[in-house]
Amino acid sequence: MAKKLENIKPVVEALIFASDVPITLEQIKGFIEETSVAQVRKAIDTLNLEYKQQSHAFTIVQVAGGYQMVTRQSYASWVKKLFYKRSKARLSQAALETLSIVAFKQPVPKSEISAVRGVSSDGVINTLLERKLVTIAGRGEGQGRPLLYKTTKEFLRYFGVNSISDLPKPREIEELLKEEQYSPVDAIE
Repeated sequence: MAKKLENIKPVVEALIFASDVPITLEQIKGFIEETSVAQVRKAIDTLNLEYKQQSHAFTIVQVAGGYQMVTRQSYASWVKKLFYKRSKARLSQAALETLSIVAFKQPVPKSEISAVRGVSSDGVINTLLERKLVTIAGRGEGQGRPLLYKTTKEFLRYFGVNSISDLPKPREIEELLKEEQYSPVDAIE
């Protein structure tokens, strides 16, 4: 016999709230007997509707393949003040370049990353491995069977996206950059 939505809703809320990493629907379902993934999803939708109707400062979002409770964007400036000194370490330009290459070409060998960047990427890749933003995805078929790198769930969490497919495509980025370079003010002059 399936449990009623009102009975599982507080359990779903507690599990998402207590988890320090995004928790999947399947994981939540595994903790609640006699329930289904559909019921868990319905509980999340109902909680989010209640949070919105009651003007709560938080919501449940899907990120990195799971669900996490986050503060609403409209309260970001206050939360930013709270965590000002504890803000996450920023990534260097080299790290961002390397991450973007890995994200769009994964799995990718270090030699290809270095070729695209035009400089050695050994140090940057080691830093990204330490920060768990990339991981070794296996070995390539080429000469020497080079290590291949791919992004991790921590990468998705860091950038606040649910999956790699949520990232803008290289073509979309190029279009945005072209729009930035050409502005209506330029056309008038």
